Formats: sequence, structure tokens, C-alpha cells
Amino acid sequence: MNMSTISARNAMPFWLSLGVVPLLLIGAKFGGFLTFLVPLYAWYLFSILDRLLGMNKENPDPNTGDDQLVLYRLITMIWFPIQFVMIYGLIYFVTHTNHLTTTEVIVLFFSLGVSSGTIGIVYSHELLHQRNRLERWLGDLLLASVLYSHFRTEHLLVHHKHVGTRRDAVTALYNEGFFRFFGRVLREGPVSAWEAEKALLARRGLSAFHPRNPHFRYWALQLSALILAVLIGGTAGFFLFIWQAFIAIWQLELTNYVEHYGLTRRHLGDGKYEHVKPHHSWNAAQMATNWLLINLQRHSDHHYKPDRRFPLLQNYSEDDAPQLPFGYPVMTFAAMVPPLWRRIMNPRVKAWRKQYYPDMATFAEWEPYKHGTNPLPRL
Repeated sequence: MNMSTISARNAMPFWLSLGVVPLLLIGAKFGGFLTFLVPLYAWYLFSILDRLLGMNKENPDPNTGDDQLVLYRLITMIWFPIQFVMIYGLIYFVTHTNHLTTTEVIVLFFSLGVSSGTIGIVYSHELLHQRNRLERWLGDLLLASVLYSHFRTEHLLVHHKHVGTRRDAVTALYNEGFFRFFGRVLREGPVSAWEAEKALLARRGLSAFHPRNPHFRYWALQLSALILAVLIGGTAGFFLFIWQAFIAIWQLELTNYVEHYGLTRRHLGDGKYEHVKPHHSWNAAQMATNWLLINLQRHSDHHYKPDRRFPLLQNYSEDDAPQLPFGYPVMTFAAMVPPLWRRIMNPRVKAWRKQYYPDMATFAEWEPYKHGTNPLPRL
């Protein structure tokens, strides 16, 4: 296994996310097609760079200490104040000036939502997995700024425990199109997050309505975020905040859809499932999009070591985990076109099944996995 070095120089490409800040300002100032610069940057430019730069399959020393990761950690920790200023600064700007048309404002806040989702939620995901209170609070604040605070509970207590089973809302079933998946996750995710915290409190002898239930903090933070939007921008501020939050959530769930599509864990009987393994996540080694997404595409290792910091995540070979043909930006675009997605991914899911579960070769054996009708895993 090749080991790459951890250095300040190697950290700098992960700071390319800051490129969205001047692009949003340019769009706000000049309008027109420039309001769409952020998607061009985050989706198209990084996909082109993937093509030019290729793969990064080197692995850093996983025992590297936090003292050597300061610049890596700093970019995630400064993102909340940056996103806060971008969201509320743009709400103030567009509601106190009149040089942008309604369409330009809508597109500008679409671009803001792309930033809040592609970068902000990904960074919150990194922060909420850490053990110190400051980083977790920053993660909570980022999620509140896109009205998706329950994601912390859903991700930590449900997804990581039940991935690859029907109890995990964000494990997309084989042949399940993105739009059906998206609607289902929006319904199931908040409920499963509430039930997970309720069960955790019950084991401690506490009611679901005990103040220790973090949902009360989630609701307070989200309400505060909405109130501030109204105070700054009135009714328009309220709807613009909602719009950018929706786009951010859409970006997150597109990523969730791609990460585990069609990958299921073997049912061992009596509600028991095999342990989560590297082959239960799709991976991508494209260099540039791993810079933008802080190695989120090294997803198998994230499930193996959830609190491992992003610069230390390990790459898995094709022999150990399934690989996507392109980085997440291209794959999420394909997910928006279900026939194209199925054409690309269904043969890969079938090859995955043949490689890892050759004994489940018959139609009858695979049907419960394909349709998610196996018994739910034990809580």
C-alpha cells in the first residue's frame, strides 16, 4: 500500500472550495449567466479536472496525529462563518437592490444552495463525526442553515448502523429511481431520526421529550435561522432561504443515492445482518472531486472508521470495494436521468452481486434484497 505524505502543500487543494465565494459575489454584482458560475465550477470544472488529473490511489498514514492536520481541519471549521455570511449577505443584498431580475435572483440562490449542499453539508458531515464539542456544534450550525438538522441523528444513529438494509432510508434500492428515492427519504429520514433518539433516551430511562433529546436543539437552531432570514429580507428572505436549503438537501440526497445504490448486506436470519464491509459502498478515486468533497468518495473507509478525519481516509482497490466509473458530479447528473442511471449502474450492481454473493444466483434468492422485503434489522 502506497503511503502519501501529509503536509501543508498537500492540504491546499482542499481549499479550492473557497472558489465559490468570489463566484457568488460576481453573480450577485453582474447578474446574467454569471449567476450560474458556482454549478459550472463545482460540477463541470472539477469533472474536467478529474479527466485531466486522473485518479489518486495513494494512502496517507492513518496514524497521523491531529497536530499535523491543522490546515485540513481549518477549512472545515471556518466554513460555517463563511456560509453564514454568504447566505444572509446575499439575502440582504438582493432585497435591498433592484438590478437583478427575479430569474437572476432565483438562479443565484440555486447556486448558493449548490454551495451549501456540495460543500456545506459535506463539511458538516465531517464535523459531526468528530468527538470534540466545537466541531460538532459547527456541524449542527451548518445543518441548521439548510434546515436539515435531523441529518446528524439520522446519519450517526441510523445510517452507519443499518446501511445496506431497509431500515436505512438512504440506501437506495436496486431499480429505485432518484425521484422516488428523494421523496421517500424526505418522509422517512426525520421519522427514523426521531425514533432513534427516542430509543436511545428510553435505554437511559428517559422520555422522548426530555431536554436531552437533540431534536429540540435542532428545531431551535432552524427556527432561529428562518427568523433571521425574515428579519433581514422579509417575506422574500424567507422564501430565498427555503429555496437555497432545498437545493442543498437535493444535493445531499443525490450523493446519498449514489453512495450505496443497490448494495445490500446479507441477511443472516432472525433480523441479523452481516457486518458492514468495504463492498457495501461505492467508491471513486477521481482526484479533483475528492479535493472538493474532502475525500467523501473514499466512502468504504469512512464506514470502516467513521471518525477518521478526511485527509486520512484510505483508498480501496477494485478487488475490495465497488468502483464508480466517474466522480460524484458526473454520477449525480446521471442519477437525475433514471434510464441513463440504470444503464450505467445496473450492470455494475449485477457484477457486484456475482463477485461478493455468488451463492445468491437465483431470482428467488435475490428478490428480497432487490425489493427491500427482508426482515428489518434489530434495533
